[in-house]
Amino acid sequence: MTFLAEPEPTPDVTRMYDADLSGYGFVMNLSHIWAHHPPTFDLFVQTMGGLAQAGGLSMRDRGVLITALASTIQDSYCSTAWGWKLTAEADAALAASVLSGTDEGLSGKEQALATWARAVARDANGRTAADVQALRDAGYTDDQIFAITAFVAFRVAFSTINSSLGAGPDTELGDLAPPEVKDVVTWGRPSA
Repeated sequence: MTFLAEPEPTPDVTRMYDADLSGYGFVMNLSHIWAHHPPTFDLFVQTMGGLAQAGGLSMRDRGVLITALASTIQDSYCSTAWGWKLTAEADAALAASVLSGTDEGLSGKEQALATWARAVARDANGRTAADVQALRDAGYTDDQIFAITAFVAFRVAFSTINSSLGAGPDTELGDLAPPEVKDVVTWGRPSA
């Protein structure tokens, strides 16, 4: 399920696994990686929650950002997981459109998020003042733009860690994702 051995059982590892079992019904492959240092995972979750709040990001907004960046960096795990979550917030066709890059069904504000997430994930050094202005024009403040950009960057780091250490989409996650999402996600690691 990952390239790392199973971590030693500790109360923090048990807490992480129990949270997955109560929330998803299974222990996610990525949790077997992050259980090697639960405090880092806890800080990541706390940081992401704070950035989402500072950015004014709804769950649907987060789904748009993460599916756009995950598909850009060809991360099958986050593409599948957040394609499923975005389906719950919108519908499968919208999730598939963001994963495929067509963005059909997104509002103008959501399109700005998807465009920014892809651009930051693909080429952060290529961003310009005009790119930032497009976010302002969509209605985001500079404080929100910072939070959104940090949210994307931390999610890219999260995906990089999971992919580098061998975590592919959980078989159970593949069962939860709708066919429209599974049909689009043809990149990255296969389900494990």
